[in-house]
Amino acid sequence: MSAFRTHGRGHVNGPVVVVGTGLLGTSIGLGLRGRGVAVFLSDPSPTNQAVAVDIGAGLPLARLAGAKPQLVVVAAPPDVTADVVERALTDYPEATVVDIASVKAGIQSELRGRGADLRRYVGTHPMAGREKSGPVAARGELFTSMPWVLCPSAETQPDALEAARALASDLGAVVSEFGAEEHDEAVALVSHVPQVVASLVASRLQGTPLHALSLAGNGLRDVTRIAASDPTLWVQILGANADKVVAILHGVRADLNRVIGTLEEPTAPGARLDLAQLISEGNAGQSRIPGKHGGPPQAYSWLTVLVDDTPGQIARLLTEIGEIGVNLEDLRLDHSSGQNVGMVEISVLPNKHELLIEALNDRGWRVLQ
Repeated sequence: MSAFRTHGRGHVNGPVVVVGTGLLGTSIGLGLRGRGVAVFLSDPSPTNQAVAVDIGAGLPLARLAGAKPQLVVVAAPPDVTADVVERALTDYPEATVVDIASVKAGIQSELRGRGADLRRYVGTHPMAGREKSGPVAARGELFTSMPWVLCPSAETQPDALEAARALASDLGAVVSEFGAEEHDEAVALVSHVPQVVASLVASRLQGTPLHALSLAGNGLRDVTRIAASDPTLWVQILGANADKVVAILHGVRADLNRVIGTLEEPTAPGARLDLAQLISEGNAGQSRIPGKHGGPPQAYSWLTVLVDDTPGQIARLLTEIGEIGVNLEDLRLDHSSGQNVGMVEISVLPNKHELLIEALNDRGWRVLQ
């Protein structure tokens, strides 16, 4: 099944039951409650459920009484998702049941093997999250403009698929449809392998003297940011998608062996060409990542503005850029080691680069090209 994007036509009608009140489940509850949908929450952890109720994500499931939910959202850990989905399909025979686990093919296959009613089930995956976990980290706007993948089975009925599409659309997500295997192959490349590589790089920092780490800049921070993720969750994700991840890691290993061999004899004939080719291949791959708003990638121009490390300086800078009439495409923050100076890295369209530099200089900002 080829991927396509769509905009939901319908809207979620309550009641909705959310099973699992971690970050994603609670965020779904908050987002739906913000639209006036009746939401009821269930979680094996009474504490998690109570926190989610207290912050307004819904009411305890016991309050559902005899009402019949139209939609059940399973936000359980990947290793128990199939069990919870199967139970929900049985407990709520008139409801559409969706899950939001990050791996789809294994769950779908397991449910089919158990004889579950796949006509009312849709596997989905919202590509959103935070480094923080649990209901206290939940945000109703977490899914806004983020990808949300629907992976219907051959048995899924159109009304069930439409209910899943409406859920993602109502929460502000950009909806795509993939086959389950196609989804798992895609996330292995764009999510799971990057997590492994980031963790491997970050693990090299253990025991490194602090004076050496003081030299770290945005390059190291960018590469290792996701290494702060929850180990328990990633053990489940990687285990569930192991075959897809391993296939890609074999290619990474081959490239790594290649660069190791080259660097062991960096002055050998062809070594420099090989290194240049390796970096160029990375350039080519990076350039294929979709750009702003999911559109085609576009080259931007970067500049760095030095700001005093005092309250209000960054806000003033952004306000003045707006007054100049230049739109920011991206922004990164860093600090100058040992000095009370912040560095704001800004990307703009190339035809606005010189204009912005000149205008900021005229306003007294210190700009580095």
